[in-house]
Amino acid sequence: MLVLVAPGQGAQTPGFLTPWLDLPGVADRLAALSAAADLDLVHYGTNADADEIRDTAIAQPLLVAAGIVSAAALGTETFAAAGSPGAVAGHSVGEFTAATFAGVLDDTAALALVRKRGLAMADAAAITETGMSALLGGDPDVSVAHLEKLGLTPANINGAGQIVAAGTLEQLAALNEDKPEGVRKVVPLKVAGAFHTHHMAPAVETLAKAAADLTPADPKVRYVSNKDGQAVATGAEVLDRLVGQVANPVRWDLCMETFKQLGVTAIVEVSPGGTLVGLAKRALPGVKTLALKTPDDLDAARALIAEHGVA
Repeated sequence: MLVLVAPGQGAQTPGFLTPWLDLPGVADRLAALSAAADLDLVHYGTNADADEIRDTAIAQPLLVAAGIVSAAALGTETFAAAGSPGAVAGHSVGEFTAATFAGVLDDTAALALVRKRGLAMADAAAITETGMSALLGGDPDVSVAHLEKLGLTPANINGAGQIVAAGTLEQLAALNEDKPEGVRKVVPLKVAGAFHTHHMAPAVETLAKAAADLTPADPKVRYVSNKDGQAVATGAEVLDRLVGQVANPVRWDLCMETFKQLGVTAIVEVSPGGTLVGLAKRALPGVKTLALKTPDDLDAARALIAEHGVA
């Protein structure tokens, strides 16, 4: 069984969209997505520097658009021949990309909503100086208890021993001085705030108002949620979870556990892939993986889909 996954914020790099624009139809599709997001995605995906695309309000729609165009480049006939993916999922903002794969939201609705999400999260991050840090090494249970003692949130529990802490800069400084037992290093992340924590509560309210205008469809393929790793059966619940997840921890570890229970044999990560494939290699040994970084990876991805799809 094949699972199609989409990465979250931080996966973007300067110029990563450039090779995709050489494919027929991609420029037109990105133009439509840019109009929906009211943002020049081609500029930000080709000419913008690292600081520009680190901006939450830009990075989020850029990542969702990249996932949409790279998956589309695989060709709908590829999925039809394989019987479609056995499941789809995304990490953080990648959940919006996955929602388009599942048919819950159409492309333009997803881009319009995720642009509002990015702006709202950037506004929420400006209220208090907050950030995120990755913990290298250590026992997850010990680390989570230690973070909670310091008032920090384990905002991403990614599996394969990877946890990301989030909170105020003062709390993160205390973590650097008082690491959990077994943690080798605390690495500050280049993000604008404490995402997936209570600090994002104002963004949840804004996003909920925007989402109220949408009519989501029920998933056409199994959609696995970051909230608890469970498959969600209705479009209304998917949309509700997309809104609430802004201020709740990402449980990618539980998503991967669900993939395992479903009998996953292969994972394809859409552009700009790499992060989720890396986690899968450590947490799901024996599962074949492929990161769709550039169009040069399309043939290998199609072959994997043909071999592992749920015909």
